[in-house]
Amino acid sequence: MELKIIEPKTKKAKPTGNLGFGKIFTDRMFVMEYANGAWGNARIQPYEPFVLEPSSSVFHYGQAVFEGMKAYKNEKGEVRLFRPRDNFNRMNDSNDRICIPRIDVEFALEALKKLVLLEKDWIPTEPGTALYIRPSIIAVDRALGVHAAHNYIFFIILSPVGAYYAHGLEPVGLYVEREYVRASKGGTGHHKVVGNYAASLKAGEKANALGYDQVMWLDAKEHKYVEEVGSMNIFFVLNGKAVTPELGGSILPGVTRRSVIELFKSKGITVEERLVSINEVVDGVISGKCTEIFGSGTAAVISPVGKICYNDTDYVVGGGKMGELSMLAYNELTGIQTGKIPDPFGWVMKISD
Repeated sequence: MELKIIEPKTKKAKPTGNLGFGKIFTDRMFVMEYANGAWGNARIQPYEPFVLEPSSSVFHYGQAVFEGMKAYKNEKGEVRLFRPRDNFNRMNDSNDRICIPRIDVEFALEALKKLVLLEKDWIPTEPGTALYIRPSIIAVDRALGVHAAHNYIFFIILSPVGAYYAHGLEPVGLYVEREYVRASKGGTGHHKVVGNYAASLKAGEKANALGYDQVMWLDAKEHKYVEEVGSMNIFFVLNGKAVTPELGGSILPGVTRRSVIELFKSKGITVEERLVSINEVVDGVISGKCTEIFGSGTAAVISPVGKICYNDTDYVVGGGKMGELSMLAYNELTGIQTGKIPDPFGWVMKISD
């Protein structure tokens, strides 16, 4: 498929100072449309609004998916992507779940590489910064009716970002939600569809109002087993082992989660993927058997947890400080991503003109 390049007539000034997260966007975007049974009209064009009719099916039936990944530029000027093929493969899994046509992963990769290279001057290089990449697909049939759409837009936008949390690596506080649930088995929790995030907002607002950074979700059936956090998968260090909830159809299979597991195993650290009850976690924090909790995700990479609130009681983890395995995971992953340390796993895709 041909990839057209449409140059922007004007270019924005590059940002300086605090970037925040997801508030600034580059000059260009990638766009491709699905119509008449095929993807086509692929182009890199100026970043600009879409014109959609009020009847567009995404507004009424929520047929939309997205992904998140990052590009880095190191001191040598190398532009580096972290496991982008895994993200596009996961996007296709999400597509299948809600009846969106699959994309050609290899074409998407080539388009992404071209887009990032055209915008490489937007990649920040300060510690903790990156170029965030947001691929999305939305359904755009101009008609009402509960059925899979016949027309879609696949687009990729780029945003130079700083730390996901304003306080960086300072440990966050999590509120264990006991009323609302994020997802249930058989639903869409295993996929990165937009409705999952809409369903999480109510509990997230409540947690923020109470002074916590994120929600820790429990399972939908028994409200007993930990699933994930609002924007991250979750790990516990229990009796010296790294323990993370097993994937069972309601937890997102995070790319960073998988990277942490592979990294720890390569270093001889025992990793268990299993059911983890909230009572086991709380008892472990009280007894000292649970020495660390941390989240993993593209946006934050690794986010240490300093406390959790369960049944209106705060439980401080590891003295409220970042733990040894949390720091190891952060240093190793960010070191590989930026090229400061070797990449023995083949995770990084270097791109060049």
